[in-house]
Amino acid sequence: MTPRSRLRGGSGRCPRALAAVLVAALALGACSWAGDGRPQDSGQSAEAGTAEGDIVVASGRDVTGKGGVRQKLIEQWNREQEGAGSAFRARLVELPGSADQQRSQLLGALQSGSAEYDVVNLDVTWVPEFADAGLVRQLPADLVDADVIPSVAATASWGGKLYAVPFNSDVGLLFYRRDYLKDAGVTDTELGKGTEWPTLQQLIGSVGDAGRSKQYGYEKGWTTQLAPYEGLTVNGIEAFASAVDGLHLTDGAGRYTGSVQDLEAGLKELRDRTNAPYTLGDASRSDEAESLGDFADGRTAFLRHWPYAYRTLHQSLTDQQLGVAPLPGRAVLGGQNLAVTKASKRGAAATELIRFLTGQSSERCLLNEGFAATRLSAYNDNGLKCATDKSAGSPPTASASAESTDRMPRDEQKRPKYARDTLLPALQNAVQRPRTPLYGAFTQTFTTELRRLYADKPPSDEQLAKDLHEKLTGALPHT
Repeated sequence: MTPRSRLRGGSGRCPRALAAVLVAALALGACSWAGDGRPQDSGQSAEAGTAEGDIVVASGRDVTGKGGVRQKLIEQWNREQEGAGSAFRARLVELPGSADQQRSQLLGALQSGSAEYDVVNLDVTWVPEFADAGLVRQLPADLVDADVIPSVAATASWGGKLYAVPFNSDVGLLFYRRDYLKDAGVTDTELGKGTEWPTLQQLIGSVGDAGRSKQYGYEKGWTTQLAPYEGLTVNGIEAFASAVDGLHLTDGAGRYTGSVQDLEAGLKELRDRTNAPYTLGDASRSDEAESLGDFADGRTAFLRHWPYAYRTLHQSLTDQQLGVAPLPGRAVLGGQNLAVTKASKRGAAATELIRFLTGQSSERCLLNEGFAATRLSAYNDNGLKCATDKSAGSPPTASASAESTDRMPRDEQKRPKYARDTLLPALQNAVQRPRTPLYGAFTQTFTTELRRLYADKPPSDEQLAKDLHEKLTGALPHT
């Protein structure tokens, strides 16, 4: 989503820490599209796009920027095809707008029978919808093998058949300011798997008691994404899954299975996590970009965010200032999966392109650049090298200038420093959002009702649970 303007203070100047992060975020997350809103070619020339052998890959933005790691992988595949004497070439196009707008564009194109796109990069929540509607093809089962993280692999199938292949994953993480904790007298600033919400609230109290509010612009303990969009759904599901172990809200056929009692427990957990004593007021209006900026600006000590923030935040904060840990409780799994469109005239070649893009070496490239890789080998195999890497062990970079500004801490194998011990376990323990072909109806209903928690006169948890249960029963098939 596009950050909304919000001036702080009377000067109208953006604080230096926030400015640095927003510049980095724009550089890392730049989208490319034509001025009239049409998708724009992210790599090859328009002339190349007329070739009969072109396999067109439609995707949302690449958080590593235009010409980033996804484009580099496409170019590497093209080089290999050229070397093998193949006529096929791949071309990446980025879709404009928010995730919801991209979904609408893809649905419109594929429902019309258009063969414009051969491969589509689907949000994990879209796979049941596109599969159930017959818009994407069933794929060979061997594309998802035992090397794919099991929780991530579960996002690729529907009705017992494989329709997509995990490309890059995502999971909620807890970012925090080590320096704030040290100033508050906390001696051990290495938060880990055992950190739960009561402990987090105690730490927030310590930071506030240390007088942090009188300096550095600190205001409240933590921030997250509670604006009325998918971010609120994600935060809600994380709270619900933490409150009721094993809660899924839908069954394997996409039918609603919730109860008023389970919903009430989840609402109480969400209310406790986001109440005023701990949570930045602007969180109720914040998306990913805004919450990231607020944290980098020093307004909070803790932040719930996605893995790409690790690289972005390290452009302005040092490893001594910034820490990252698994999110207390259960974290939601995100990410994107590659699928072959039903209308594609190059289905076999498109499948082989997906095999390359989601293979072990390609996944190592994605991890090196800040994505959450989907394969265990990317985290654990020290001998595995990136497919586009021409110098042993070095991470691929978009340019020499990008390399010089990359301040992300790395381990001895050049992976992000937190990848093996923090990111991988978080992915393995993550929960999915409800799986249903009617996910759009679910998330709209869920978000609309959850927003009532942040009204001037919010309903009781009991009343809101009854209302939410009634609305979800009406929006989805149910048992």
